[in-house]
Amino acid sequence: MSGDILDNKGSGDAGWQWPAIHPEGRKYGLVVAAFSLVAALLAWETIAWPLGFLTLGVLAFFRDPERIVPQDENAIVSPADGHVSLISQVAPPLELSMSDAAGNPGLGEGPVTRISIFMSVFDVHINRTPIGGIVTRLIYVPGKFLNADLDKASEENERQHILVSRPDGLQVGFTQIAGLVARRIVPFVKQGDLVAVGQRVGLIRFGSRVDVYLPAGTEPGVILGQKIVAGETVLARVGEGKLIEGFAQ
Repeated sequence: MSGDILDNKGSGDAGWQWPAIHPEGRKYGLVVAAFSLVAALLAWETIAWPLGFLTLGVLAFFRDPERIVPQDENAIVSPADGHVSLISQVAPPLELSMSDAAGNPGLGEGPVTRISIFMSVFDVHINRTPIGGIVTRLIYVPGKFLNADLDKASEENERQHILVSRPDGLQVGFTQIAGLVARRIVPFVKQGDLVAVGQRVGLIRFGSRVDVYLPAGTEPGVILGQKIVAGETVLARVGEGKLIEGFAQ
């Protein structure tokens, strides 16, 4: 199904398929599987069975399913699977707000809406770009490994800032944040790369969070606590905003 065009008129061919395992996870799966096999050959069943289940867990963590990405120039799609843990008005981090050494503008210092998406170990951890354009900024910042659900994790945890700019001047910044268990952020792109909306840009290993900074004048199209899907859920539409309410039930 990868690369196929599907629409709301029934065009295209869609069907269920086993999700691929990202290459980053295959080596870990093979290592754990090897230990499980050795334990089984030595008749250490109390070790072999847990290692076997751990192998399946590692492979599931690194699953990389295809996503149907909306082709709408006003849509800002979710960069991560998970649930919306925070929605707040904040100033963007300095790495995204300031102009760079070449004079290219950042997001500015004024407050914008930040949507924080928490990913548990059960979510897909491949991250995608919210809009298409050029990666004009990619900045890694070492830090702590606090619980990613905490608000201060945005400023204190290990993180990687990414700024994507469209030819029409629209910019969306987002930050991959390592969490209590996550210990490595793996980029798939570099500064200067051209990316399509919903394209894979990196992953965070073993539980984490992604913050998205919406353009000024754009309000969230999702609700606090909502479950969202990377590359498919529309977080917001440029220049649009209205109150959206929901009931937990």
